[in-house]
Amino acid sequence: MDYLLLALSVVCIIIGFLGCLLPVLPGPPLSYLALVLLHFTRFGDFTIKQFVILGILAVVVLLLDYIVPVWGTKKYGGSKAGVWGSTIGLIVGIIILPLLGITLGPFGLIGILGGPFLGAYIGEKMTGQNSDKAFRAAWGSFIGFLAGTLMKLTVAIIITFYYIKEIIIYFK
Repeated sequence: MDYLLLALSVVCIIIGFLGCLLPVLPGPPLSYLALVLLHFTRFGDFTIKQFVILGILAVVVLLLDYIVPVWGTKKYGGSKAGVWGSTIGLIVGIIILPLLGITLGPFGLIGILGGPFLGAYIGEKMTGQNSDKAFRAAWGSFIGFLAGTLMKLTVAIIITFYYIKEIIIYFK
């Protein structure tokens, strides 16, 4: 049973990292789930304090991930159309373009970074904004997306650090 839980926790860590880039997967909570699964094996033994602090971090970043892009778009003069466009652009850049065989750079990086920007721009233009205002809103959405992604990656890395540390301690 320990090895099954260990394998599931490894899958959760990997999907947690993917979830930091893909908007449909909750990255940090999946990474946190990996800790919980590892705790119920002989390979990991976390304290209540570690669980609480890392759990709070995962939830806070999950909530901020929804707030920061909206804040960035609004801060730069955008509307809900810009936020929706940014989300749709991200999905197109990450999922649809690679399915069509269009990766746009290593690992689809241009699609990941350019999709939200272009989507926000198109969303703003569809509401009748002039190009300058649409570009400004798209920039805000892009900055918000990057900030959210960096926050999620940071928390996922912290959780992964504690995860790996427990496994190393077990095998010493």
